[in-house]
Amino acid sequence: MQPESLPAVLSVHPVLDPGKLTQLTEESARELIRQGQSANTRASYQGAMRYWAAWFAARYGQELKLPVPVPVVVQFIVDHAEREQVLEDAEEDAASAVPTGRKPRKKVAKKKAPLVFDLPPAVDQVLVANGYKKKLGAYAQNTLVHRLAVLSKAHQNVNVDNPCNHTQVRELIKNVRNGNAKRGVKPHKQAALTKEPMEALLATCDDSPRGKRDRALLLFAWASGGRRRSEVADATMENLRKIDSRGYLYRLGHSKTNQDGKENPDDAKPISGRAAAAMDAWLEASRITEGPIFRRILKGGKVLDEPLDPTAVRKIVKRRCLQAGLPDDFSAHSLRSGFVTEAGRRKMDPADAMAMTGHRHYETFMGYYRAEDPLDRKASRLLDPDPAVE
Repeated sequence: MQPESLPAVLSVHPVLDPGKLTQLTEESARELIRQGQSANTRASYQGAMRYWAAWFAARYGQELKLPVPVPVVVQFIVDHAEREQVLEDAEEDAASAVPTGRKPRKKVAKKKAPLVFDLPPAVDQVLVANGYKKKLGAYAQNTLVHRLAVLSKAHQNVNVDNPCNHTQVRELIKNVRNGNAKRGVKPHKQAALTKEPMEALLATCDDSPRGKRDRALLLFAWASGGRRRSEVADATMENLRKIDSRGYLYRLGHSKTNQDGKENPDDAKPISGRAAAAMDAWLEASRITEGPIFRRILKGGKVLDEPLDPTAVRKIVKRRCLQAGLPDDFSAHSLRSGFVTEAGRRKMDPADAMAMTGHRHYETFMGYYRAEDPLDRKASRLLDPDPAVE
């Protein structure tokens, strides 16, 4: 079927090539992507790409351009991933293995191989000195994987061959994970702010404006399902609705697990009990009726119109932990893992808990669970006498 002839008005604009994007279209698409990302995500991606550019310039003496060749990505991995150094003694022992039939030599304690990585010390020092890297040494596994994920995303965004999908790269990073696991190295996870440490944090919040804000913030974040710091910073009065004496409903329109903001019955997060009482006290003291719920406060106690940013939420958690005398193992993310872990301890239905957190996949949800002390598990004492029977 032949298309009908187009009206003359449609031929006024320049005709585009359907096989490629114009520069203007690419820029507009990048802006749409940027606006759809959270501030934290943008900052994280920008920091990762700045590091890639700095590392590439130091290692190759030229500007980083996409697509990045596969050998460059392999070099990046071996520059930043620790591995056990092959000891000469081990090679000699293998070469001088005892032939079959002879009496074996007495076993000697095996030496622990030192860990090495390929990033030259001089380059490492320059990257740290110029703020591209926080500290000297190899990357933690989580950081390395994140850097690769960001590079992969950068290639996807401009629709060029992605070196991170190459078999050599995928196999290498898989074996980096396996090697770390064999050495007992586990990805770092923030400690969970379960009920007990949360009570300690709340006890540091007095009745000053700052104390009321922080108490309401902590309880809002924890009790509504472990909100992320960006979700706390973005919370507005327009999405908070007082129901009755039982408390509030907060509509979480956009989140990491709901990027497109589609309507979902589980978007309404209950703020009840102590969390509702704390919210009442904060709103009454601050007289906030519209706009951001959690705002900056001056030293004199004046509440500003400016909202807290996600970094400030993290600092509030860290500061309250310090005041409570808790170890430096907690951060804003501990609120989320704390809710999930406490729900598990109390045998809450995972479906109900996931409706609160917003998780769609059970495996991801359980990734936030921090196992309790193994010695406290009842299953370890099945052969012990039952106290109820005695």
